[in-house]
Amino acid sequence: MNEEKIIALTRELIDAVVSSDWETYTRLCAEDLTSFEPEAEGYLVEGMPFHKHYFDMENKSPYANVTTTLSSPHVRLIGDVAVIAYVRLSQRADEQGNSHTSTSKESRVWHRIGDQWKHVHFHRS
Repeated sequence: MNEEKIIALTRELIDAVVSSDWETYTRLCAEDLTSFEPEAEGYLVEGMPFHKHYFDMENKSPYANVTTTLSSPHVRLIGDVAVIAYVRLSQRADEQGNSHTSTSKESRVWHRIGDQWKHVHFHRS
């Protein structure tokens, strides 16, 4: 049951990114979220302001309006912590209508506090 819940929460989180839904994203994430991602050029990002920049861009964000598939999600539960790893497939059409697919390898850490899961860390490459 919890594995399915973590996959569903991760999909909800990615959908929030694609639709620039800051309210849902902040509901799912811890305020002290940490991440390693290509845009940070190898540096650990702490907190939400770095991510809000992309939400503020809305439709101009490189993450907006793409079709996303989580390929082969694998969840490991460790007490009140869950780690999910998957390959994220992102499909988008360019201005000429040509389709392009990109991939990223992602792992996300969720922490259960009471009956609520919070996204606390991710690594994307």
